[in-house]
Amino acid sequence: MEKNIEVLIVEDDVRIAQIHEKFLEQLEGFQTIGMSHTIEDAKIWLDTMKPDLILLDIYFPDKLGTELIDYIKEMKLGTDIILITAAAEVEIVKKAYASGVIDFLLKPLTLQRFKECLQKYKDKRDILNSSDRLQANEIQRLWNNMTFTEESREISPKGIDPVTKNGVINYLTTCAGGITAEKLGRELGISRTTARRYLEHLMIEKLISVEHIYGSVGRPERRYFIK
Repeated sequence: MEKNIEVLIVEDDVRIAQIHEKFLEQLEGFQTIGMSHTIEDAKIWLDTMKPDLILLDIYFPDKLGTELIDYIKEMKLGTDIILITAAAEVEIVKKAYASGVIDFLLKPLTLQRFKECLQKYKDKRDILNSSDRLQANEIQRLWNNMTFTEESREISPKGIDPVTKNGVINYLTTCAGGITAEKLGRELGISRTTARRYLEHLMIEKLISVEHIYGSVGRPERRYFIK
């Protein structure tokens, strides 16, 4: 029988931690082994239980969650990290990216988004544990930030590059207040027309939504939000 992925929830809000535990109960192959509401307590859990994965917030009464990221690396614990936080400051996002954080989920979080993230993580673990030598398509899937369903293996529509598409999705997860096509193009180094094409494609796939934001003057702004 395949061993469950052991998860430690590190979240200062007890109610949110319990919600994440309930979410995990709905997923096959995962087991919550504990909860920690401070960084120092989390270090004890990590040293004692050595979980496969932690679901980590950033803001705690004692310290920042980024200290735990450094601690895991320093102690060579081999524990994977998924951030679930309201923190969207660019320095924190950069820190997470440079430290090999598996995924970055912004609060408030839906059950569907949670499930997709954890399933994607499990799929990647399964690939890494499947053989001593991987095939080229398996290696590509490890760096393809998508859930590995049959739909995701289909050929992308004309004009939609999977790598660029994933880059757009990843960037949208950091935009708590949504983003316009023009700003997305600037941030990713693509034209506004190209950015809009990818945004409209993601809307068709129902991965994002759009709102018209009205200012004091001029035409309303179309702002896109990750679901």
